[in-house]
Order: sequence, then C-alpha cells, then structure tokens
Amino acid sequence: MLSVEKISAGYGAMTVLHDIDLTVGANEGVAVIGPNGAGKSTLVRALCGLNPVRSGRIVKDGIEIHNQAAHRRAAAGMGVVLENRRLFGELTVKTNLELAEHEGARRPKSAERFTFDGVLDLFPFMKGRLDANVELLSGGEQQMVAIGRALLLQPDLLILDEPSTGLAPKVVKSLVEVIGKIRSEGVSVLLIEQNVALATEAVDRAYVMKLGRVVGEIGPSEWKGALNDSGLAKAYLGG
Repeated sequence: MLSVEKISAGYGAMTVLHDIDLTVGANEGVAVIGPNGAGKSTLVRALCGLNPVRSGRIVKDGIEIHNQAAHRRAAAGMGVVLENRRLFGELTVKTNLELAEHEGARRPKSAERFTFDGVLDLFPFMKGRLDANVELLSGGEQQMVAIGRALLLQPDLLILDEPSTGLAPKVVKSLVEVIGKIRSEGVSVLLIEQNVALATEAVDRAYVMKLGRVVGEIGPSEWKGALNDSGLAKAYLGG
C-alpha cells in the first residue's frame, strides 16, 4: 500500500524530517505519535505533496509518487485531512461535499467505496445541515465534514492529521467509531495523533516520532496496552 523510505523534508534551508521509514499495509490502521515539534505535520505535508521531499522515496501501490503533484497523489487514492481542515467555510456543507464527489468520480468505478448518501449515513448530523455554511458549524462538525469530503474522493488510504485537536471527549469517541467504520470499508488509515488513547483504540500499531526522526515502533501485540505499560510509556511516550 504505502512505503516511505528514508525521506527527508523541511522548509527553506531547514531540514525537519530525517530519514523517515514507515509502511502502511492494505486494510491496516497505523498511527504516528509524538509531541509537538516532532515533525508529524511536516510528514503529512511531505506525503501528500505540499512539501517537497529532499531525499528518499514514497511508494504507493508499487509506484513512486514523491515527485508527483498533490492532485496526482489524490487521484492515486491518497486522501488527506489536514489539521486546519481547509474547508470552504463560506460554502455550504452540501457544496463542499459535491465538489469532492465530482473529483472522486474521476477515480475508477472499482475504487468507489463511499456515495454521497453513504457519507450522510456515516455523519447523520449533516442531513439537517446540508444548507448551512461550513463556517457556522462547530469544530467537531467541521472535522466530520472534512473527513466526509476526503472520503468522497474515493481513497484507499486516508491520512488524518491530528483529527482530535480541540474536540470535546464525546466527539473524540465518535471519531474512533467513524475510523472503525471507514476501515471496515477496506480503507487503510494513517493517523497522526498526540492523543494516544484515541490512537490505541482506532489503529493496529504505531511509529513514534521525536525531533524529526522515527525513534521507535510499537507492534500490534504491545500497542493496545501501551498506555498501561510503564516501560513502553517511559521509552516511547514520555511517561
């Protein structure tokens, strides 16, 4: 599905990412965790084509994509929800979704997993807010619109950058359920998160980043109990 091989990236003369290696398999959920300043959001931007990769390779489904423009990566099945969401706030929920639906129609019919009505079923609140401007929604509702929009692009890999930031605990719980439903449709998920409790519920394993490097991996057998393991917490989570 996705293989990241020794990539380095940054801003201007500053290198933020150093020789990052990670993989995401088909139908797999993987987290990247770490504190503020670890380079997690820079990693997302490098993966989706917003930051150039200075060295190394990004390979999706056997094809090198690190030199491709962002829209070509989306066309290859990579969906991304950035931390700032990048919604069209002055447009309605319906219009935001329809724009994505139009782009998603360019993907092969075999790639279709989510219909407009299917997204509304996944996020029922939208059914009564389709004509509301996105800027009038709560932060949690905007996050769900952003995820729904990404799904209508028909990705087979969804990257979520800090999706729980600023959300109430009840909304975070709903987010875990949504990620589970997305994965049940055969979509792989790469979850970039500081909220380790959310991540352990939503995905299968994790990479730990610190100061622009991957400093550890937590496999499936350890991951679900990571918060209760004092050794793991001290080694990887700063506990």
